[in-house]
Amino acid sequence: MAEFTLDCLGEACPIPLMKTEKKMNQMAVGDVLIISIDHSCAMKNIPEWARTQGHNVEIEEIDDGEWEIIVEKTK
Repeated sequence: MAEFTLDCLGEACPIPLMKTEKKMNQMAVGDVLIISIDHSCAMKNIPEWARTQGHNVEIEEIDDGEWEIIVEKTK
């Protein structure tokens, strides 16, 4: 299991989601991706997309208006 990070701070939709999809396609099952975001649109879209793909998702608020989305690739 490997852990990857993606810094999407300051980026608006759909860029964070596109970067997340691209990175997830390069990862192996069991790998974890931590995405740093500060845009509420990405806060909604990335977890929604990841769950529809069947991945495990956790969200942590790091600061006011700044989050980390943790996605575990399950398939």
